Amino acid sequence: MTLENLVVSVLSATRPTKPPKAVDALNGSEVKVCKLYVARAQKKNERQAELREKYEKLKMERLNRYQQGVNLYVKNLDDVIDDARLHEEFSVYGNITSAKIMVDEKGNTKGFGFVCFSSPDEATKAVTEMNGRIIVSKPLFVALAQRKEERKQHLAAQHAVRTQGMPRGF
Repeated sequence: MTLENLVVSVLSATRPTKPPKAVDALNGSEVKVCKLYVARAQKKNERQAELREKYEKLKMERLNRYQQGVNLYVKNLDDVIDDARLHEEFSVYGNITSAKIMVDEKGNTKGFGFVCFSSPDEATKAVTEMNGRIIVSKPLFVALAQRKEERKQHLAAQHAVRTQGMPRGF
């Protein structure tokens, strides 16, 4: 959408607390080649709060889906492996809901990806069988995926245990 074909209209309601029926009736409808967006006018902080709430809800849904021990982190992938090949290699262990190789802005592989299974049992079996297996020319590292915050906490705890009792500074 460009600013040239953007049309803004304002409707004044007699009761601002109750949105007029026009909002429900017209929102999403099409007039000629334009799709209408009809909503109550909001202040900036109101709009930001609504968007923040919507974002948090989506984030929690995503977190709940991937926190069940079904999302695997796969690294040390060869450059020739794509999403389809990753899916193919892991599909023998169960139903895969998604398989994705991470790429940079130029489309080059970053050498790692994620595979999401539909059940924890399938994911566990895939970790056991695929970790260390050589695909193309490299041995894979396969583990349960962790959120960045969890991984940082885990690494900090490991570091604290290792450095406990060691003299500080020389």
